[in-house]
Amino acid sequence: MVAPSILSADFARLGAAIDGVRAEADWLHVDVMDGHFVPNLTIGPPVVAAIRRYCDAYLDCHLMMTNPGDYLEAFAAAGANSASVHVEVGGTASLIEQCRSLGMSVGLAVNPETPIEACEEFLGQIDVLLVMSVHPGFGGQKFMPVALDKIAWAASYAERNSLDLSIEVDGGIDEERAAWTCSAGASVFVAGSAIFGRPDPLAAAAGIRRSAERAAAGKQGG
Repeated sequence: MVAPSILSADFARLGAAIDGVRAEADWLHVDVMDGHFVPNLTIGPPVVAAIRRYCDAYLDCHLMMTNPGDYLEAFAAAGANSASVHVEVGGTASLIEQCRSLGMSVGLAVNPETPIEACEEFLGQIDVLLVMSVHPGFGGQKFMPVALDKIAWAASYAERNSLDLSIEVDGGIDEERAAWTCSAGASVFVAGSAIFGRPDPLAAAAGIRRSAERAAAGKQGG
């Protein structure tokens, strides 16, 4: 699945930018940064609510926040379909329970420097594991190969334990890296500048999808 990150879209023309990729967007990825957990400040529930009024896309909200629990209710009310919180902020079990009680799907994000084992006890309780392949906080960063080992570990764990777990990867994803990460076990590909920074965003999103599909087919054939 392809999840274009609106962080890289033109916010002055956000509706048009969404329309331009909608045909190839399984999810819309919404990066929420609080200026504390990460050194940047982006958007919040009002923008999510505006997008929800504009379209029926699946809104995948990535909460890069020190205190996500204070805002989960607002994101749910705004129309978020899922919320991913960071394992690094702590209180993970409570945040998972809170997301569930609000009717949202639950994601758990892990930063490049955090061992994947920090997520292990929660993998059976979540819907999505979001593996960061860049340091969170800014778009357009270079892909960090450490993510491949984390994705492979999580995919193996999910298979051994019969978990219905989607593995999402975010950071530096383009056609080539979509193939790499798909081969490792990822199934949801977040891309920002590699989609919205291209002359034809829809074609760019389609290219990422085709690349991942080829890698998946090759994996199955092998």
